[in-house]
Amino acid sequence: MASEDVVEKTSESAVSTIVNLAEEAKLASEGVKAPSPAFLSICKSLVAGGVAGGVSRTAVAPLERLKILLQVQNPHSIKYNGTIQGLKYIWRTEGFRGLFKGNGTNCARIVPNSAVKFFSYEQASKNILWLYRRQSGDEDAQLTPVLRLGAGACAGIIAMSATYPMDMVRGRLTVQTEKSPRQYRGIFHALSTVLREEGPRALYKGWLPSVIGVIPYVGLNFAVYESLKDWLIKTKPFGLAKDSELSVTTRLACGAAAGTVGQTIAYPLDVVRRRMQMVGWKDAASIVTGDGRSKAPLEYNGMVDTFRKTVRHEGFGALYKGLVPNSVKVVPSIAIAFVTYEMVKDVLGVEMRISD
Repeated sequence: MASEDVVEKTSESAVSTIVNLAEEAKLASEGVKAPSPAFLSICKSLVAGGVAGGVSRTAVAPLERLKILLQVQNPHSIKYNGTIQGLKYIWRTEGFRGLFKGNGTNCARIVPNSAVKFFSYEQASKNILWLYRRQSGDEDAQLTPVLRLGAGACAGIIAMSATYPMDMVRGRLTVQTEKSPRQYRGIFHALSTVLREEGPRALYKGWLPSVIGVIPYVGLNFAVYESLKDWLIKTKPFGLAKDSELSVTTRLACGAAAGTVGQTIAYPLDVVRRRMQMVGWKDAASIVTGDGRSKAPLEYNGMVDTFRKTVRHEGFGALYKGLVPNSVKVVPSIAIAFVTYEMVKDVLGVEMRISD
């Protein structure tokens, strides 16, 4: 009887071992085939950011092109005198396609830029919050507006640096006309031409003012957007927040406010960057010489020199050329980007949001 018990127990043990090994083998094989949840979450976050950037930028493409044309147009040969007149002029001279010239290149740049920016912000804010809690000793501490500003600045610098050559090329394609000294057939042709004729450094003309400008711009975008949302959810003024959730309209308003604050502060650096990109390619700015009738191309040597010459020859207001169409563009663009990002992540089933 005792021997039978031993045999039975041994058999049960053997069967249990075999079952456990089979289950482990199955789990191992499934682990090899299926991506990890973290990897899927990263991919979904990048996709959401890319979609948000493409949708928001295409929606305001005509205003984006007009802004650049206003920034770099010759002050002695004014073609664009404001938003409405400028859009009508483009429509009359170039047709409907002219309103969206350069948008393909713009989306090719903004989609990866937006994907990297949103993802970088989430990672930066998570790490900054971890450091903040560790230093303060408060495990329940939350991100402050200043910490969000820092996380946004990090995200902006990373995204801008990673996609800057595309931005440089996009600017040239946007202002390109039949009279331009060079005719670029597309994104890759422009990149190869600039690289071959002007060298690799030309792809990063205006990078410094771009990085300096992106710190307050992107940083304030994220900080203002999230801080506004938090404030509305906590205080619930006028019944705007219900059950700790904001409506799409309210979130759009938060994004619009964030975009307005950020772009107003950073706009002069955007003008400087654009002018530095156009040096040697198109007579974007000219000065009056001699008797006041002759004109000569205005060349820039660095960020400080561009600031100085722009203010000296065109006045301080030149640093805000194109601000009106840019404001009209930024208000819906930033708003659409934030809300689209959150909505796409909801559709894809990603729990983490920027405000979380």
